[in-house]
Amino acid sequence: MKNWILFLITAVVVFLLAMLAYSIMDRKNEAKYAYQPKVEIGNIEPRDSIWGLNYPRQYQSYMKTKDTSFHSMYNTSGHVAVLEEDPELVILWAGYAFSKEYNQPKGHAHAVEDIRQILRTGGPMEPGEGPMPSTCWTCKSPDVPRLMKEIGVTEFYSKKWSDLGAEVINPIGCADCHNPETMNLTITRPALVEAFEAMGKDINAASHQQMRSLVCAQCHVEYYFDKNAPDKKGAQYLTFPWKDGMDVESVESYYDKLDFADWVHPISKTRMLKAQHPDYELFSLGVHAKRGVSCADCHMPYKTEGGQKFTDHHIGSPLSNVENSCFVCHREKKEDLITDVYDRQRTIKKGSQKLMQLIAKAHIEAGKAWELGATEEQMAPIQEGIRHAQWRWDYAVASHGAAFHAPLPTSSIVTSGTSIIEESRLQLARLLADLGHNKPVEMPDFNDTEALQAYIGMDMEKERADKAQFLEEVVPKWLEEGKKREAGYSIEMISNE
Repeated sequence: MKNWILFLITAVVVFLLAMLAYSIMDRKNEAKYAYQPKVEIGNIEPRDSIWGLNYPRQYQSYMKTKDTSFHSMYNTSGHVAVLEEDPELVILWAGYAFSKEYNQPKGHAHAVEDIRQILRTGGPMEPGEGPMPSTCWTCKSPDVPRLMKEIGVTEFYSKKWSDLGAEVINPIGCADCHNPETMNLTITRPALVEAFEAMGKDINAASHQQMRSLVCAQCHVEYYFDKNAPDKKGAQYLTFPWKDGMDVESVESYYDKLDFADWVHPISKTRMLKAQHPDYELFSLGVHAKRGVSCADCHMPYKTEGGQKFTDHHIGSPLSNVENSCFVCHREKKEDLITDVYDRQRTIKKGSQKLMQLIAKAHIEAGKAWELGATEEQMAPIQEGIRHAQWRWDYAVASHGAAFHAPLPTSSIVTSGTSIIEESRLQLARLLADLGHNKPVEMPDFNDTEALQAYIGMDMEKERADKAQFLEEVVPKWLEEGKKREAGYSIEMISNE
């Protein structure tokens, strides 16, 4: 009897070992044939669907960036009208296109669609019309490096946004970050290369791990359009202001030396700066960057599917994927990690909200001072304070994830901005008293977005009507022309027999 029991146990063990060996061999065979290329990918192939024939897992995960269901305490992958949440922004950005519409960013798959739909790009009915330059397309599509190669970089920056509507139809994708021949990460936007050169650095010396952040830094950075770049024929040349450093004070000094302004505020008459999204700059100041963690480690963690390990291209908040993004290094409970993030965000949000409100009031008070006859000499130090305070506020809030990436530097930026604007408002109070105004300046209703837009002289009904006509009549023509052009692209199949 014992012999039979021993025989059965041995048979079961042998069977299980055989199944394990078969599974291992099956996975090895699957790995061997997992990435057999099916098509030749051209030098700059802007269509992700073509790349997806060779790399289906990465493509399928990237397509999930269309998802709009993620929500955290302050952020979402869906549509949120930020001007409705914080109406004071209309005053801060008066005279600038952001006062028309500003929304929380969605996934990369929405990049081209969103820039067409947002009011900031206007409703151009013909090529050459509209308020925005072609430079605004730069970070939206792999069609951009294709165009830069075809017509030249300076020429690309020299057009109007509406000139290239039929050329830019594919959202951010594979060709933005990958070399099609080797699949190595690559830099496709010249502004980042030029920024490194300005700092005396060679981007070609970057390691693979550094490249896992630098491909993101092609776009997730502060930048400006240099209209006076030498030998650039008046193009609105995309430039990163990193020559003297990437911290908020160094970039501010860089702009001040140039006397650069994104626009002049119509109420306070201040030469203003608009921070874009200095994500890489602030990330670089945080503990994760200092310990060698890359953007992709958290926002594109590795995952396993069918025995295959690959990078998850569902680029998004690590809070939607804590297990893969955070548990590689951290051993705390998921709930504790999320609570820690929210605590940091809550603290920064409280300070930045207060700063935003103080700046909005300062603009209105400065307008009152001008109305009462203040001189440019009297207003100069006050305007400098408004410029610098709003720059710091914007640098902190425009950076996606700054409150987590670098909470201490971000908190310091908000605190310094608050000190600057409080001093500027004290100067304004003294000046207003000298001008005979010894009572609080009457403020508009900071809780009503549409009322504030009317207050600064915007005709939102016309803006929306123009955009609706543009979306109905022009965009379909762009898409039709673009698809017709792409239908002429040749696709060479590869035989793996």
